Amino acid sequence: MKRLRDDDACPGALQVHQAADGALARLRLPGGMIAARQLEALAHTAVEFGNGTLELTARGNLQLRGIRDTTAVADASVAAGLLPSPTHERVRNIVASPLSGRVGGVADVRPWVTELDLAIQADAELAHLPGRFLFGLDDGRGDISGLAADAGVHVHADGVAVLLAGRDTGVRVAPGDAVPALITIARRFVQIRGTAWRVAELDDPSPLLAGFSATAVAGAQYPPVLRPPVGWIVQDDGLVTLGAAIPLGVLQSRLAEFVAAIDAPVIITPWRSLLVCDLDEGVADTALRVLAPMGLVFDENSPWLDISACVGSPGCEKSRADVRAEATRVALEEDVHGHVHYVGCERACGSPPAGQVFVATTEGFRPASR
Repeated sequence: MKRLRDDDACPGALQVHQAADGALARLRLPGGMIAARQLEALAHTAVEFGNGTLELTARGNLQLRGIRDTTAVADASVAAGLLPSPTHERVRNIVASPLSGRVGGVADVRPWVTELDLAIQADAELAHLPGRFLFGLDDGRGDISGLAADAGVHVHADGVAVLLAGRDTGVRVAPGDAVPALITIARRFVQIRGTAWRVAELDDPSPLLAGFSATAVAGAQYPPVLRPPVGWIVQDDGLVTLGAAIPLGVLQSRLAEFVAAIDAPVIITPWRSLLVCDLDEGVADTALRVLAPMGLVFDENSPWLDISACVGSPGCEKSRADVRAEATRVALEEDVHGHVHYVGCERACGSPPAGQVFVATTEGFRPASR
């Protein structure tokens, strides 16, 4: 879909969105990574200045809604170390394989997350990237490439594939050249994008690859992954990661404080779930027993893993219905087969790359065309 305007209203911590229920701020978390102290700080901020919840996004970021003091939220974000660059805060959109370096994968892409984030912030031209432009780092397991990031890399045993809009370009680079390749592509996108916000909107994306040589067959795509890793996950080093789905991606601040109290690394995944990592078995067992009754979903058979929704009413003025109420009813009362996403209007915000979408109408919800 070609954009008809060039204004980028994608929210951040400094440029907020004025929703029907108040201001909304979005905090970028490259690779979904957040320290326990940072999660605790955001939870406190959401209680003091927002609606008392943290929303997990489909890009592994966190949102605060119903904000009453936007300056205070921005200041709290800075104090927590979550706003390292005011000029680049909305363009630090990096998704990475959440279990990379801990379980499986061909390579550990966590260092690439840090390298890419610093490279983005160091490049003045990249401050002009649209807030929707997405970088993807897939460690070879195929979980991130299916998200069709604008500029991505996918690790193979014999090299690193460069992807555009989720499609293999045939270009292969050495691991040490993966981040420079992504930065080059992003800089070129800024130069040629016109009014396009995403690579898929370009009539001709070939200039993005000028100077790169294709050494493999181009065109391959990766199937989207729709379900998060949940439950007791044994890491390659013998420690434990706990994977938990968050119903409809809404994390109550009190529950976030309990997660932070474990004092372990946390990863927010693109499937609106979280991982609590590097736990010994005793700590993991205690955390599981405490957090499950509070609402975190560790059961891989739970319908909550297959249901998502936009915010709906009353949070969005364009919504025709209380979308989350309908999604909750379905989760509790109906059998769910495959992923379903409920939205309040035809914009279909937050829709996953596959599955069924149901859109609100004046006569109830109907299947949307995809």
